[in-house]
Amino acid sequence: MLSERFVINDTQWALMEPHCFGKKGDPGRTGGDSRVFMEAVLWIARTGAPWRDLPAEFGNWNTIFKRFRHWVKADVFKRIFDAVSGDPDMECVMIDGTICKVHRHGQGAKGGPQSQAIGRSRGGITTKILGLTDALGNLVSFRLMPGQVHDLRETAEIIEGISCKMFLADRAFDANWLRETLSVSGIIPVIPPKSNRKFPPEFDNHSYKWRHLIENYFQKLKEFKRIALRACKTDQSFASIIYLAAAIINSR
Repeated sequence: MLSERFVINDTQWALMEPHCFGKKGDPGRTGGDSRVFMEAVLWIARTGAPWRDLPAEFGNWNTIFKRFRHWVKADVFKRIFDAVSGDPDMECVMIDGTICKVHRHGQGAKGGPQSQAIGRSRGGITTKILGLTDALGNLVSFRLMPGQVHDLRETAEIIEGISCKMFLADRAFDANWLRETLSVSGIIPVIPPKSNRKFPPEFDNHSYKWRHLIENYFQKLKEFKRIALRACKTDQSFASIIYLAAAIINSR
């Protein structure tokens, strides 16, 4: 029975259920069992299988896919992520990027791949996830970029308004404007300097060792095969899969 492999426990579901569409009492049509629907989406995310291969135990694959797209457009998965993640530990934050290859099935969006966060890097056709985690290594926020784009392009947007004690990043983030922005906000940059700096700034090497937590988090995300190998045509759908996977990880 597939139910033996379901992912969402009762505690997690208690936090997720109020944000699901189609509950009794909601305006419009009442949907099927939202918990089974969520497990169906997680099955797709974990296995990386095409929607047409969804086991019949979950229901009609096309009905579930259409419901998924409806939730995607309504930002339901983002709200679920926010609800189950709780208050992040902002003693420090960590930032990094990771590359995901894009399957041929993920390249057919209207307007072509160039209309989405899909590009060409050394690894081929890829998408980059720029992630920001808290001191415990749990995801706080992320941005999608074409694979060949430098991490710094979306950094200003993702750190806007953050308040923490330290900011941990690798030397790819060693930029004067970023150090100045952090210093103005009272945040200590823990960033190793690039080798070509004439006057390299000092950094807390002991605190920097904790940056492995964000790399560990990316590995947890990529246990979901639909993230490790992007098969979603649109950034909206891919981001929703990430939000759902991150909601499960953050609330374990």
